[in-house]
Amino acid sequence: MKKAFLFSGQGSQYTGMLKDIANSSTYAKEAIDRADQLLGFKLSEICFDGPEEKLRETRYTQPAIFLHSAIVFLLIKDKADCQATAGHSVGEYAALFAAGAMDFEDALRLVSLRGELMFRAGEEIPGTMFAIIGGNDEKIEHLCKEISSANEGIIVPANFNSPGQVVISGSRDLLREKAAEFKSAGAKMVKELNVSGAFHSPLMEPAKKELEKAINQTKFSDANCDVYTNVYAKPARNADDIKQSLVLQLTSPVLWTQTLLNMKEDGYEQFIEIGPGNVLQGLAKRTVKDIQLSGIDKFEDIQAYLG
Repeated sequence: MKKAFLFSGQGSQYTGMLKDIANSSTYAKEAIDRADQLLGFKLSEICFDGPEEKLRETRYTQPAIFLHSAIVFLLIKDKADCQATAGHSVGEYAALFAAGAMDFEDALRLVSLRGELMFRAGEEIPGTMFAIIGGNDEKIEHLCKEISSANEGIIVPANFNSPGQVVISGSRDLLREKAAEFKSAGAKMVKELNVSGAFHSPLMEPAKKELEKAINQTKFSDANCDVYTNVYAKPARNADDIKQSLVLQLTSPVLWTQTLLNMKEDGYEQFIEIGPGNVLQGLAKRTVKDIQLSGIDKFEDIQAYLG
């Protein structure tokens, strides 16, 4: 049975994340301390103790999720037998680290910069995101285009998470004003998310140039297994292709539904979520049939995986 590792994205963080692992593994504690030194602030304290409002700020959320995922992978690496990886949004950086495309320090630096740039972009251009549940994906995409072309502002699909679950992103005032139209178009629920900007939309353009520069200055290697990218939902290994997809990812939708469908079509039937929470397991359950699902979040999960 072909096995793939999925790496958690933003929204899966929780106060107390990584704490049990740090308390149970000297190796993990040393890696976490190294991350704190590299970043120049105590990310570990934010992970362990919050406050929750601070952990939710994307400039802290993103490196926190990467750190959690990377530490878990480091602890299971010798038994991972990694055949393919994919990560949801910021999770793509952990997926690339696990696939050997970049090292721990470089990936952490890029993720921290990405979070800071996205946070700043959200302050410069007010944006927000709404989850649209129970609608038709194509109708939602069409309505986004219709509203954007008829008004001053931008609304675009940002995450295709699972069939009938799409997150839209765009200009804050316009999106709040027009949100009810998505319910009129057949969605069962339309809910604003607690985010600091319009992620995966053209409103992240101010962050793109600086991130692209940093990505191009970072050493990437060809991946040692297939990495299914958010932008194309297809496997990549070439270092230059990976760099290009990371740049495009910032302002492009996350094609997670199509990624999972493509992975299943390519023969992957065992999916293991690495990182905080179990969001991706839920999305996979709603997207593909006849698969094995599990997750590795806490130290006890690591022990169970290692047998």
